[in-house]
Amino acid sequence: HHKGKTKVEPGVLELFTWEEVGLRTGKGNFKEERWLVINRKVYDVSQFYLQHPGGPRLIRHYSGQDATDAFIAFHKDEDLVKKYLNSLLIGELTPDQPSCEPTKNEMLVHDFHELRMKVKKMGLLKSSVPFFAFIFLHAFLLDMASWFTIWYFGKSWVPFLIGVAMFTIQYGFFQHDLGHISVFQKPKWNRLAHTFVMGILKGGPKSWWIDLHNRHHAKPNCFLKDPDLNMHPFLFSLGKILNILHSDICSQGLVILAPLTFIAFVHFVSKDDKDNEKNCKSFLIVLFLKITYFHRSLESTWFLWVSQMNHIPMNISYDQNLDWVSSQLSATCNVDHSWFNDWFTGHLNFQIEHHLFPTMPRHNYCKVAPLVKSLCAKHGVHYECKPILTAFADILHSLKEYGQDWQEAYLHELGVGDVQTATEIH
Repeated sequence: HHKGKTKVEPGVLELFTWEEVGLRTGKGNFKEERWLVINRKVYDVSQFYLQHPGGPRLIRHYSGQDATDAFIAFHKDEDLVKKYLNSLLIGELTPDQPSCEPTKNEMLVHDFHELRMKVKKMGLLKSSVPFFAFIFLHAFLLDMASWFTIWYFGKSWVPFLIGVAMFTIQYGFFQHDLGHISVFQKPKWNRLAHTFVMGILKGGPKSWWIDLHNRHHAKPNCFLKDPDLNMHPFLFSLGKILNILHSDICSQGLVILAPLTFIAFVHFVSKDDKDNEKNCKSFLIVLFLKITYFHRSLESTWFLWVSQMNHIPMNISYDQNLDWVSSQLSATCNVDHSWFNDWFTGHLNFQIEHHLFPTMPRHNYCKVAPLVKSLCAKHGVHYECKPILTAFADILHSLKEYGQDWQEAYLHELGVGDVQTATEIH
């Protein structure tokens, strides 16, 4: 077998099949080997994945798979990054092998590559400085307005907290733009600004956010690979303790969901990380007089509904190694385009376009949306877009459905026949 540390000799490319690549996942008989494919070239990342700038788990999730579309989607300066791939090159696919695995739609992959080239030629991957200047300025003005409320009206805590929630969520959307390298053309300027906005204005480590968020984008709604799903078992297992019946989901959902969103905040503050410590100190200085828990609860409740309306109601499963378009569309949906929806969601109502083109500036989502719809219609891929209130209702319906699954499993474990019997027991 081909050893993980072996590198190809200059001028010689060893030939491999998809079957051989698919075995190198770091599991089974090849625990020490991890390979992946980019543009038909085979790379050995057995050692490199631990030093991967985007995090070891992100690249590890593509072990034994074609990673072409993910590679292009996450790397804005593709030519620069390709230089670092040369030392990892061990061969290429044999000429008789298709450009992607059998689990993927080859024609859809081809057409999406053409769409991406068209998008690039149209300049839709270039950002508008005035747009993002306005985004930051309006969040800053909301910040100042919150403090003005306290200074002018005295102890008007309700409008103050509402103002704090508004500007912190808008800072959150802006740091999301910076984290995706979509504000400035040069990655280093995005990273510097991201450190300031996420670290000082938001009070969180950008490294923590980038690691989790990039993995979510790489494998959305995939168990064991999408970190956004890590909270689900804990959330739904509350039914075991509280014995929450289905009819109570709507009435108790808001009360339960708001405090739980604070858990993620506690998680990254409590981690032993120098970056965390530095950012949290800055955060405490800037927010010294703010009631952190309450403003965080308001903000996180807002963010929870916005972020989950596009994913929780969609398909959740183990990694099926689908093509980029199919995997993203099966796990995401859009919310109707309007001025309010765009502002309220930070343009995350265009979740499909955002997932297909992670580095695209959000002001161009509405321009690329018709092209994406056309591609989906051609290949029979379901493109879902819904009103915002319907999207919120779908979250509750999904929680009810998942809660029912958990409850049935719990009752089966207890040997109880039905919900009514369980209620009588308790």
